[in-house]
Amino acid sequence: MKIKRLICLILLCLLMFSCRKDEKHPIDFYYWKTDVSFGETEQRYFSALSCRRLFIRLFDVDMQGGEPVPLAKIKRFDPGGLPAEYVPAVFITNRTFLYVSDDQIADLVERIDKLIQEIATVNRLPEIREINIDCDWTPKTKEKYFHFLRILHEKTDKKISCTLRLHQIKDKAITGVPPVDKGYLMCYATSDPTGESTANSILDIPMLKAYTKTINAYPLTFDVSLPLYSWGIVTNHLGHKKLINGLTAFDLREPAFRQTAENRFEVMQDCFLHGLYINKGFTIKIEEITPELLAEAKRYLHQKIDRDYGVVYFHLSEGFLKRYSINDLN
Repeated sequence: MKIKRLICLILLCLLMFSCRKDEKHPIDFYYWKTDVSFGETEQRYFSALSCRRLFIRLFDVDMQGGEPVPLAKIKRFDPGGLPAEYVPAVFITNRTFLYVSDDQIADLVERIDKLIQEIATVNRLPEIREINIDCDWTPKTKEKYFHFLRILHEKTDKKISCTLRLHQIKDKAITGVPPVDKGYLMCYATSDPTGESTANSILDIPMLKAYTKTINAYPLTFDVSLPLYSWGIVTNHLGHKKLINGLTAFDLREPAFRQTAENRFEVMQDCFLHGLYINKGFTIKIEEITPELLAEAKRYLHQKIDRDYGVVYFHLSEGFLKRYSINDLN
């Protein structure tokens, strides 16, 4: 009888695991533009993917003149354009916590909370239940950043969440685990786009796997964030590099451009490209997330992570969405 019970228990566990692995993950989006516009494409994808929440960047914070200052505040918009629960997101530079004093942290929390409330009131946002903080903290800034998060949690009656970079998962013993209710793991920006690597710096699957070997031991509840964006890395005659966001191979056509290798192009005549003036002889490397690359990342995470999680795509924009079908993102 004991053996039969054991066999039944094992079969039940396998069944439960198999069912969990077959489940689809809830989908939401980030929105990272100052000028907010929800067109037919954004509305259609948001609805078709049964999304509930939109993580919307309200402003950035950076150090200026020895003070943490809000920058790039979102412009007034109509939240009725999308049937979503809006989650305010605030990007704070790491150097803010490198230079801010302990005495300034409480004041920073006060100012951020006040500005979020002001923007929410002006734009008539629905009830705010969560505040999302985006900061690529380091071992040098973790104490001040974590102190900021604790004060923010005490100050508001909202759920506090934050982004997690891959290195913060891999090196959690060094970078620490943030004192928040939930994390959002950014499975992108895996390397420096201005470096010499031939890999896709937005999403490199081997690096993703290397950094998430112990992901199931991470002690914080998290969802995963996956990229939909692209960029071009322009290199001039001196080897200096500059990023052009949103660029794809489709934008680089003859006679102004000549393809020299996979995802690599040479500029054949002086021209403007997405507002940047570039000269003949410059080279461009395109990095983008193809549906195939996105599917590979999703398959890996689905098999690797042993807990329930949602997916948050970065970000909700027609220019990125039109490269994927609904099934690609589902």
